[in-house]
Amino acid sequence: MSLGTSQAVFQILSRVVPQCGHNELYGNTSQLRVKCRNKMSSRRRFLIESSTSSVLQSKLRPHRFPLTAVSFCDYKSYTCKCQQAENVSGGIMSGDGNGSRFASDVEKSNLVSNVMSVKSVLEFEDVQLLKQEKEILSSNITNGNISKNFDSISSIEEEAWDLLRESVVNYCGNPIGTIAAKDPNSTNVLNYDQLQSWEKTMDCHSPGQGLMPASFKVRTVPLEGDDSATEEVLDPDFGEAAIGRVAPVDSGLWWIILLRAYGKCSGDLSVQERVDVQTGIKMILKLCLADGFDMFPTLLVTDGSCMIDRRMGIHGHPLEIQALFYSALLCAREMLTPEDGSADLIRALNNRLVALSFHIREYYWIDMKRLNEIYRYKTEEYSYDAVNKFNIYPDQIPPWLVEWMPNKGGYLIGNLQPAHMDFRFFSLGNLWSVVNSMATEEQSHSILDLIEAKWSDLVAEMPLKICYPALEGQEWQIITGSDPKNTPWSYHNGGSWPSLLWQLTAACIKMNRPHIAAKTVEIAERRISRDKWPEYYDTKRSRFIGKQSQLFQTWSIAGYLVSKLLLADPSKANILITAEDSELANAFITANPKGKRGRKNLKQTYIV
Repeated sequence: MSLGTSQAVFQILSRVVPQCGHNELYGNTSQLRVKCRNKMSSRRRFLIESSTSSVLQSKLRPHRFPLTAVSFCDYKSYTCKCQQAENVSGGIMSGDGNGSRFASDVEKSNLVSNVMSVKSVLEFEDVQLLKQEKEILSSNITNGNISKNFDSISSIEEEAWDLLRESVVNYCGNPIGTIAAKDPNSTNVLNYDQLQSWEKTMDCHSPGQGLMPASFKVRTVPLEGDDSATEEVLDPDFGEAAIGRVAPVDSGLWWIILLRAYGKCSGDLSVQERVDVQTGIKMILKLCLADGFDMFPTLLVTDGSCMIDRRMGIHGHPLEIQALFYSALLCAREMLTPEDGSADLIRALNNRLVALSFHIREYYWIDMKRLNEIYRYKTEEYSYDAVNKFNIYPDQIPPWLVEWMPNKGGYLIGNLQPAHMDFRFFSLGNLWSVVNSMATEEQSHSILDLIEAKWSDLVAEMPLKICYPALEGQEWQIITGSDPKNTPWSYHNGGSWPSLLWQLTAACIKMNRPHIAAKTVEIAERRISRDKWPEYYDTKRSRFIGKQSQLFQTWSIAGYLVSKLLLADPSKANILITAEDSELANAFITANPKGKRGRKNLKQTYIV
């Protein structure tokens, strides 16, 4: 899901305006399929990133009406009926002013309708944006800020726009998303394809309510009883048939983040205020904030539940999930409509934000000073004032880190659990911690300092390493299970992903250091078009196109274009950035004046 987010952010920034028609939610979970009847057409299947097919089915101008396809595990499904939609010329057909209405008697009607206007529109304002960007880039080149042949840059951008247009997928005649990759030289358009269904179960067990699918697929199937017609079926992927059967935890978090980004970009808050959308936000929050056995405020997940969707030893409390979790909590708090039923949820949300920010800043942070402290840790400490709270053994410090850590700079480690610290550098988690202010201002600058100091390792010949270093040898065998796709310095095991460009750009703009992002974009432009827009690159210095890398990868294309748009107009990054909350900062200081927890007035402690 994290990968597909680049397409979603791009469409928000570039004012792509997908529209969709009348659709209904049916409560019968035994028939959870989305259908659209139409005459016989192609029976190809397309995989659609859920981030694009949810938030971005929305308007970017006041006179257009959005459709946000909220699709949650154990939530009602959508059915789109084109015949009804074709009779509507515009406006909201009926409902509560937010484009939705709920049946008064669910038992009798067993449906909830979401009615939207419909004129199918897909607008790419690329001509105007490209012209504006050319003017800004021309100025930068004149001033010596970007030393790159201007005509070459323009041709790369124009190619990227063309490829992105070709990747758009329609449902019921309306654009709702993009295919993951579309190589014109390949007959295989079923990349990343797997069986998908509305049956969100595995071995008779279903996940909790609020799970957002990672992607959608549009299938064209024959209409029963009519050989001359077909129907389009929209199938979501909840992970029930994915490799490893891992549920996508990050999907719902990104959905909340992008929902807020859309509102800030367009000024249209009617989407997030809709009853069904508010319900969706609450379902995700309740799933994430549910009580469990965990002692920590971080979100506990299985391996492979985020951008790294294969076994890579990130189970537990991976940084990427925590960064998205923190960001989603902030965005949800901003969008939740005040009502009596939300009071307890908002209270729990605020409490979690304070605890989470302290936990990440205090225990995940590593720099040379902190590393030396860990090196001198005492172990097996009882008491509330223990310095080594997680009983980390100094021998866990890997030899590579001692030599690799720069004197200036630091980062947030990849994972923290009792007696275990994952010292690998994970790019997305660190960059998004900068964007959402989960990291302090000082820590944020230190993260960018480290990227500059370790440029040859993290950027090299193609930005950006998904993690560093790669797992090798026996460690690779044990942790990945000898995964043939995640061999050292390939794919998720130290591969380089151009789709991470836009997160790096947003982080650099937030910290007023856009020159770092501009430099990485310039490096990418040297070969990404020539290499046919690969999904990822292999080898330690990113010299090879990934051995199983899809070409003409949509999220690589979109990630590059988002970076260009943000660099051309840095103010656009504000739709993604969340500044540090003063109330949270005050609560953090009040609760932990010295960053310590202790009990006073206890003369004696008994261990039972």
